[in-house]
Amino acid sequence: MHTITLINGDGIGPEISDSVVKIIEKSGLDINWDIQTAGSDVIEAEGSPLPQRVLDSIKKNKVALKAPVTTPIGKGFRSVNVQLRKSLDLYANLRPCKNLPGVKTKFDDVDLVVVRENTEDLYAGIEEQIDVDTAHSIKVITRKASERICKFAFDYAVKNGRHEVCVVTKANIMKLSDGLFLESFRDVAKNYPQIKTREILVDNLCMQLVQKPSQFDVLVLPNLYGDIVSDLCAGLIGGLGVAQGANIGLDYAVFEPVHGSAPDIKGQNKANPTALLLSAIEMLKYIGEFAYADKIEKALFKTLSQGEKTCDLGGNLSTTEFTDKMIANLE
Repeated sequence: MHTITLINGDGIGPEISDSVVKIIEKSGLDINWDIQTAGSDVIEAEGSPLPQRVLDSIKKNKVALKAPVTTPIGKGFRSVNVQLRKSLDLYANLRPCKNLPGVKTKFDDVDLVVVRENTEDLYAGIEEQIDVDTAHSIKVITRKASERICKFAFDYAVKNGRHEVCVVTKANIMKLSDGLFLESFRDVAKNYPQIKTREILVDNLCMQLVQKPSQFDVLVLPNLYGDIVSDLCAGLIGGLGVAQGANIGLDYAVFEPVHGSAPDIKGQNKANPTALLLSAIEMLKYIGEFAYADKIEKALFKTLSQGEKTCDLGGNLSTTEFTDKMIANLE
């Protein structure tokens, strides 16, 4: 039996967590969930949105499924997601983007993966106020971080039957920093002769993504570009409500949806669990439970293709009704 940390979040987090846990349970896979609370709901009692017990649980179990959590604005607390990434060295942000049946979009042939470096670039947070009119923010790119994220992208391509890895930079302008990322990509690519490579500038990529996204397979990007492009790609497949994600390191992995905690619909039984469910499916593949991942994915595709959707996708099902439809389609 697998023991997996479940961070059930706040806002709509507990509702969609309950849905996903129930679906996995009804699939026949036995998981021991180590349930951990985090976010704004635990601050008063424990003084932090990410108590140490949560990190200890992930370090013990190695894998976590995380629902959205709220980081209070203006309260002096760092983002829970950023803390998790830094504390556990989750250097790779993985964002598969694939069309779902029954979800209407401008394109019907999107099937790409965004691999985003998670630890440096402008997001290292190195800033200084030079004077009242000038501020500096330092872009940090290292060979070590660049090589390991490129290696992650190529390894993912090999493991998942992908055929091309495309590196995304602005190396024509930032010749040293982005140039180092590009150089690292080229060095790593030499070890994967079976995988095609491609190089593109980030502005050109964005233009081509909204014209013909089907031409791309695996994209590997520095942190800032990856943050922007991954949300662009989520828009290509229907929005953040169907966008899965994962943050993966050498020792630990946290799987989570991309969307927020939506406190405005908390407790109303209308939240869409699809993004968390897709993240859970990716998690099952990660731990080697491919048969169950395939079983749940087929049930999801069947449910959506039948037009059974929550209101954010144009349907009229509640969270629990969608969950029941999913369970009925498990085969």
